[in-house]
Amino acid sequence: MTRKLFTATVAISLVILATSWLQGTNAIKFELPGEDASDATPICISHFVEEETQVVVKVKAGPGPHQKVSLEVTDDSSHMNQLWRKDNLSGDVQKGAFLNKEAGDVVACFTNVLADGYKPDPKYTRTVDIDFEIGSETIDYAKLAEQEKLKPMEVELRKLEDLVKDILDNMEHLQAREARMRNTNESTNARVQWFSTLTMCVLVALGLWQIFYLKRFFRKKRLID
Repeated sequence: MTRKLFTATVAISLVILATSWLQGTNAIKFELPGEDASDATPICISHFVEEETQVVVKVKAGPGPHQKVSLEVTDDSSHMNQLWRKDNLSGDVQKGAFLNKEAGDVVACFTNVLADGYKPDPKYTRTVDIDFEIGSETIDYAKLAEQEKLKPMEVELRKLEDLVKDILDNMEHLQAREARMRNTNESTNARVQWFSTLTMCVLVALGLWQIFYLKRFFRKKRLID
């Protein structure tokens, strides 16, 4: 019994560490310079998300006088459908939740516009923190435990189950991408082989034609028999 408890504890600890690492890789912090409204160029960050996947975007803008930071989240389709928008970000953490319908990149674009009468200057910047929570990361396990009356160990096991599901989904996606790339490589290789064969045939035909033409030309000039 003690051994099983130890094994479960180790497994849960690994899950917590893995979850923390995955969430850390989705968080980005950078400096956003202030620009004139007419020249403001969006700075965009993208994250690939599978289809029918819940996404929560957490964003926070640091203090900065005379600056207005706005965020627009879209998909990477030809229509660039707007998934979430937030104007005039403050120092508080803002959350946007949505369901990504189709597999592809979710693109978050920031603009930092200066107030009227202020010109771009290195001192006008704001620190932006953005964090993508995807799939099981969006689940509020504290609320879930309260609703389903789960024990702490059961909550951690539920986290483990959801994390494993996310990992399997990612592996299936990588496997599908690898299969597509392999098919593309094989198709390209076959086309290159056919092109090389055709090129060799054309070169051989041109060589034979040149020999025949030159031989006939020299005979006409009586340079050879």
